[in-house]
Amino acid sequence: MKDIRPDFKDIKSFEEFNRYYWYREELSQICKFLGLEYRCTKQELNLIIEQYFKGNRIEKSVRKVNKKQAEAITLNSPLLECGFSFNQKFREYFSAVTGINPFKFNADMATAWRKVKAENDLNFTIQDMLKVYYGESDYAKYDNSACQWNQFLKDFCSDKFSDFYSNKLKVAAILWKKVRDSKNKKNYSRELLKKYEEKIEEYQK
Repeated sequence: MKDIRPDFKDIKSFEEFNRYYWYREELSQICKFLGLEYRCTKQELNLIIEQYFKGNRIEKSVRKVNKKQAEAITLNSPLLECGFSFNQKFREYFSAVTGINPFKFNADMATAWRKVKAENDLNFTIQDMLKVYYGESDYAKYDNSACQWNQFLKDFCSDKFSDFYSNKLKVAAILWKKVRDSKNKKNYSRELLKKYEEKIEEYQK
C-alpha cells in the first residue's frame, strides 16, 4: 500500500519530509506560510526547509536582489565558474539566501575558497560554501594556530621575566612548541619558564 503524504504541519523531521515528492509551488507555499524565503528555485526551497527543521530560519529578505544577478548565481554554481569573490555582489546573494543582513563571510569560508583555488576544484558549489558557513562541512577549517602563536609571543614579551633572555623569540618558540603539542590551553604563563627551565638552558649553553 502506497504511503499517503501527510500535511506538512504533521511532519516532524526533514528525513520524513524527504520521503515524499513535493512540487516547487508546494514548497514555495510552505515556506511562505512559515515566514521563510520562498522566491527561489526548488533546490533552494528544499535547502531552506532542511535548515528550518535544524532550527535555522532563512527568513524572507526585505531587500530585493538584482534579477540578472539572481539568474546568474544559483546554489549549483561552481565557485570557479561563477566569478566568486568576497565582494558586495556575493555578500548580497548570501544575504538573500540566508536572510542574514548584513551578511559576513567567515574564516572557514575564506579557507575553503583558498583550497578551491589551490586544488582547482570545479565541483565545489555555492551550496557547498553555504554548508561551510553553517558549520555543516569539514571541507576546510580555518587554522587559528598562527593567531594563537602571535598572542603567545606578545604575552611572553610583555612578561618582565622575558628580559632575562637575550633571544626572546627563540625562548618563546621553545615554550610554544611544548604548549602547542600538549592538550593544555595555548596560552603563555610564567609557570612555563620554570617548567621548561632545563630545556631553555640547553639552548643557551
